[in-house]
Amino acid sequence: MPRDNMATLIQRIARQARLTFRRGSGGSGGAPEAGFPDNLQQLQQLLSQLRAEDLNISPRRCATLPAPSPPPPPSHLPPVTYMHICETAEFSLGVFLLKSGTSIPLHDHPGMYGVLKVLYGTLRISCLDPLPAPPPTAAPPPRFDPPLRAGQRAVVRRALLRSRAEYTEASAPCLLSPQRDNLHQIDAVDGPAAFLDILAPPYDPDDGRDCHYYRLLEPARGAPAAAAAGPAPGPAAPPPLPREVWLLETPQAADFCGTTMMASLLILHSIE
Repeated sequence: MPRDNMATLIQRIARQARLTFRRGSGGSGGAPEAGFPDNLQQLQQLLSQLRAEDLNISPRRCATLPAPSPPPPPSHLPPVTYMHICETAEFSLGVFLLKSGTSIPLHDHPGMYGVLKVLYGTLRISCLDPLPAPPPTAAPPPRFDPPLRAGQRAVVRRALLRSRAEYTEASAPCLLSPQRDNLHQIDAVDGPAAFLDILAPPYDPDDGRDCHYYRLLEPARGAPAAAAAGPAPGPAAPPPLPREVWLLETPQAADFCGTTMMASLLILHSIE
């Protein structure tokens, strides 16, 4: 059962998000207001209190009796579901549900803040920062495996893979800013996972805030970048971070994410 203060807590989170990312604050493209850091800290403190039962969600439980051969899930169901809660001009609020072993591919939030709070399960979040384009006199990108098609080498971009960390419901919220960790990939580890997601301001392609997806390119064995990383690492010995990587923009996968609705009217009315 949800706690008695469920509505109060999620409404307080929505109100604090609106206050934190109001027009003219750090989340709306202008210079941050003097109170922005304090407001952001208060928002993170509220998010730290949130639990899955507060939103009446939980992972699907497997049957306790053994099944000889459980049927696979229907192929038409997307691997990720987004539960929309509310959206204003300042921010959007919702919950992502990830099936076991699935990922939200590497993508960006141009000019936007992201605040994530795990509700159940374990997430591995990989964070990257874009790097400036190399000068014309710089060495060309290395060879990649698999090889790129004609014309793709001209559009690859450099990035710095800064961190790769695991988050659980006991972890503090993960903060992504316009200047740091804006490129990121989110993986469900060892089971299904869910997280509350705040984006500020919301995506708006007409205002230059569209989502771009990327693929991490692996240097071919023997290429300079691969040689610099040392011998081919095994699962227990990934290359040290931070390290420079190369990315290629890709289209969003078809049928990647489904959307459903939560009780958004209650939240919206509470913050007006």
